[in-house]
Amino acid sequence: MRNTGKTPKIRLSAGSPEAVLAIVPHLLGFYPERSLVVIGLSGQPSHVSVTFRYDLPDPPDALEIADLAEHGASVLSRQQIHGAVLIGYGPEGIAVPVLDVVMHTLELTGVEVGEVLRADGGRYWSLLCDSPECCPVEGRPYDPGSHPVAAVMSDAGLAVHPDRAALARTLQPRPGTAEQVRQVTDTARLQLSQLVAQGLIAGESQPHLRVARTGRAAVQQAIKMYRAGGTIGRAERLAWLAVLLADLRVRDDAWARMNPSYRHEHCRLWTDVLRAAATEFVPAPASLLAFTAWQSGNGALAACAVDRALEADPDYSMALLLDQALQAGLPPSSARLPMTPAEVAASYGAAAQKRSVSRARSRGKGRKRRPAPKGRAGGPRDSAAQRRAAPQAGR
Repeated sequence: MRNTGKTPKIRLSAGSPEAVLAIVPHLLGFYPERSLVVIGLSGQPSHVSVTFRYDLPDPPDALEIADLAEHGASVLSRQQIHGAVLIGYGPEGIAVPVLDVVMHTLELTGVEVGEVLRADGGRYWSLLCDSPECCPVEGRPYDPGSHPVAAVMSDAGLAVHPDRAALARTLQPRPGTAEQVRQVTDTARLQLSQLVAQGLIAGESQPHLRVARTGRAAVQQAIKMYRAGGTIGRAERLAWLAVLLADLRVRDDAWARMNPSYRHEHCRLWTDVLRAAATEFVPAPASLLAFTAWQSGNGALAACAVDRALEADPDYSMALLLDQALQAGLPPSSARLPMTPAEVAASYGAAAQKRSVSRARSRGKGRKRRPAPKGRAGGPRDSAAQRRAAPQAGR
């Protein structure tokens, strides 16, 4: 399950099944296939609070369907949503068993199910209507792309992709650019090593801090540019940003600057960086994109970005954290900034200071150390400060 609700500030009245079916692709970002879509409704009059989608079990499996139903009920309950519309996309034998179980499960938890639709092959059926006059056995035709509400939502910037795979492809490198991506990434890595070498030549005790300073400055400049409506067109500069973001201090500073007022600009920036990143540098920009897409209410894009991050590094913990949030159906209001940029810098500074003190103490102990008694370990163990990771989420 992915929380795929978008929450744009537009007002539409969907007073018919045709209108609901026309709105759903814009809420998801793509046309669903073999899917269960749950629309959570709240308020008076009802408005869409959350939209999420599941793949239909094929073939139907009772245990999997029960788990799916319980999960959907928990998402709505957690957000105190008491109304829902269910839509099953696919053949009757696959969609109806799921719709039946989910409908009854939601009703048992106090959710009023206002409509249950099945859509397949350009026709839809209502499972709550048995009148042949309005719900004929052969179904009623519908065309989500030509409905008037589709034009309104498209004009509001809620584009629709043919399917989820097409949405995911918008985060992949542009066709035919693989060799260029590798070349500019190799150049960026060389720049990075030269940066550290300059610090060593200058006699700096922590030459790697040059990377953090350079990275923060470069990323902050890029954020400022995109917020002003600009774009980075050069592959070399985008690859440089992707390489710099591999430093958690740089990534976390960028994360702390994801002001939701600029979420659409941030989505543009991290999409551009992600598409220019070599595989080993994908996780950081993909995770930043996932976070700001979640802020925007674009759960489908967030989910695709998380998938890209975890494909590149299954253990990347920022992506795992966001994946858990999306799987739990947490609303965009939960996508709060973890720290301010100043707090991020302070936390890393404190951690570095502790490590420095710990190393100094270890060296001092080493000079004064006496031979260890027989039967005991001879060397000092690493201190807790040395073993402890920095407090930010990271690998």
